[in-house]
Amino acid sequence: MAAALTGLLAVSALAGCGDKGDDAGSGSSGGDGKLVLGFSQVGAESGWRTANTKSIQEAAAAAGYELKFSDAQGKQEKQIEAIRSFITQKVDVIAFSPVVTSGWDAVLKEAKDADIPVILTDRAVDSQDKSLYKSFLGSDFVKEGKEAGDWLVKQYEGKTDPVNVVELEGTVGAAPAIDRKKGFDEAITANPNIKVVKSQSGNFTRAEGKTVMESILQSTPKIDVLYAHNDDMGLGAIEAIEAAGKKPGTDIKIITVDAVKDGMTALSEGKINYIVECSPLLGPQLMDLAKKVHAGDTVEPRILTEETTFTQEQAKAALPTRKY
Repeated sequence: MAAALTGLLAVSALAGCGDKGDDAGSGSSGGDGKLVLGFSQVGAESGWRTANTKSIQEAAAAAGYELKFSDAQGKQEKQIEAIRSFITQKVDVIAFSPVVTSGWDAVLKEAKDADIPVILTDRAVDSQDKSLYKSFLGSDFVKEGKEAGDWLVKQYEGKTDPVNVVELEGTVGAAPAIDRKKGFDEAITANPNIKVVKSQSGNFTRAEGKTVMESILQSTPKIDVLYAHNDDMGLGAIEAIEAAGKKPGTDIKIITVDAVKDGMTALSEGKINYIVECSPLLGPQLMDLAKKVHAGDTVEPRILTEETTFTQEQAKAALPTRKY
């Protein structure tokens, strides 16, 4: 899938794609006045990420920016290489969605020393030096996990039977995986009968969500609830649950995060019970931020995206106009 998307991203209107051979050191697109934005994407691991990429591409084109795009294919070393390439090319602004939270200080200091402002999108880093980037634009992942847990607690309010939860975590070390787990764990302490009996990474992909869930179904006899850190893992798990002769949404309640179209469709059909939204449509906000930091304007260090939650009926109402 990553290879296919890489081909898709080679759009002439958005030239560059992080290629070191593209006018290295040219700055603002060879002097034509366009703002040059270097963007390093995590990869194409999910429907969410594909929608996020499309939003950024379309917003850059609409703003008249030159976008140099790089797909890290889920590898931190490729992302660091891309950022160094952007520095060499002397882009105006660098933005990236970090594969993991740690290990960024050195390359971010290189960008700072080159006087190129950096924006974090979707995911944070754990650097103690906040001067290494100008702003972090994205969701509150802890809140997302808490909303998932709060819904579950409400479903079992007043009941005393044990509730066995299986958790499909995202990529190990990634901010959304860490924070969505943290928020969920904090929320379910309100009901001591709710316990996570198995927690394993599905790496945010549908294929791994299915494989991991197949294994868990064989090793864990009683599963009441599945909490997946994104829709794609949840959708993969649904395939495994159905193959095991169980009914998703009924025999096993399912909570996911993202609210991409495939997830919302499953929710509308009753295969998922509740989805916490994480909007991928960050492009317009990112272009606005890039313009401001390039101009030297003061920006907020943390900018949140607006999001909501969905039940089955709400999903049915939202689907006809869903953009992703």
